[in-house]
Amino acid sequence: MSPLAWIAVGLLGGVAAGARFAIDYEVSLRARGAFPTGILVVNLVGSLALGIVAGAGLHGEALAIVAGGGIGSFTTFSTWILDSHRLERGGHLELALLNIGLSIVAGFAAVALGHWLGSL
Repeated sequence: MSPLAWIAVGLLGGVAAGARFAIDYEVSLRARGAFPTGILVVNLVGSLALGIVAGAGLHGEALAIVAGGGIGSFTTFSTWILDSHRLERGGHLELALLNIGLSIVAGFAAVALGHWLGSL
């Protein structure tokens, strides 16, 4: 990758991480209960976006910048797993399992939908 592409990855990654925080915060303010709705929304939006990028056939440096720098910095596997762990430790095993299952099934569906949209 060119030095300019590395800079673009870093800049887009910073913006995307900030967007993740802001969206998670705003959604979580409006959601009721212990379920981590904000991170679910972020990860599903990111899955849809990644599906669109894959379906559109983006490749090379553009793929690294958009998928790696942008979408990869926007979505968050570690927070999803930590949220699930916290739910279980807090006595909400059902919500932890719902978070895991819903994230996997809906995430797969979002990628598939995005891939279809991107290929149009």
